[in-house]
Amino acid sequence: MNFANFRKRIKPWLLPIAMIGGVLFHETLAKVSFLTPYLIFSMLIITFCKVNPKEFRISRLSWSLLAVQIGGALISYFLLSPFNLIIAQGIMICFLCPTASAAPVVTGMLGGSVARVTSFSVMSNIAVAFLAPIIFVQVTTTQSDITLYSTIGASIEILKKITPLLLLPMLIAFVLRRISPQTGHTIATHQGISFYLWAIALFIVVGKAINFIMNEPRNEIPTMIYIALGAAVACCLQFWAGRKIGYLCGDKIAGAQGLGQKNTILAIWLALTWLHPLASVGPAAYIAWQNIINSAQLYRATKH
Repeated sequence: MNFANFRKRIKPWLLPIAMIGGVLFHETLAKVSFLTPYLIFSMLIITFCKVNPKEFRISRLSWSLLAVQIGGALISYFLLSPFNLIIAQGIMICFLCPTASAAPVVTGMLGGSVARVTSFSVMSNIAVAFLAPIIFVQVTTTQSDITLYSTIGASIEILKKITPLLLLPMLIAFVLRRISPQTGHTIATHQGISFYLWAIALFIVVGKAINFIMNEPRNEIPTMIYIALGAAVACCLQFWAGRKIGYLCGDKIAGAQGLGQKNTILAIWLALTWLHPLASVGPAAYIAWQNIINSAQLYRATKH
């Protein structure tokens, strides 16, 4: 068997292997998690090189997805808070969390519109930067001394965390298309590289998530289980709702990825900064659930 045939046979199994490997080697992978942003940055440059800047626009799809994102966060919190505030916070952050920077990459690999999901990703992240601190002020039970000044400061910190990773690769790709069309075209024709970079990133991210959960206090295991199960429900609901909305708006793949694939690293930081620390288990578990769904989708895509 030559290398090309081996690569063709192993490709559908690469993402499940990456996830299992992340579970097995979580302690080691937690130490190299700093590599993840660089992998996503590289994937985004490759993905954006095949996108025409004129295709970017805020559409009915973007507004519909944002309504579900914010509405889902508020509804889940107010439904669950009478029973358990920590679980309510953990599930709320799974809905409120903005679209992942890697969502355009997966959308492209599945055949959806990269421009549409990127347009929503920018909108989603900016909306969360401004709305999340205001929402947290209303629901937090652990930081009663939050002020307007700290709320504005939090918005700035969120924007600082999301802007470079999301917008800089887009800018680099568009500049390449402008000053060196041949280079941009060459990169655009090698979209398959994104798949392998995604497998490496998945390997690391799953390992970090498992290591994060393993280090939580053992006496809180029942609460963590409830939050993790709630995160699974939130994940499935958002992929389903995004797909339905996307179908009505002409792109079910962009809709599903825009709403379902989340910037969980940002969500963990938000939870640890503003909410009860255990609420961060929600987005940590969401990492596994969203990647199980994406791995299944990519498996089917690579089999055909």
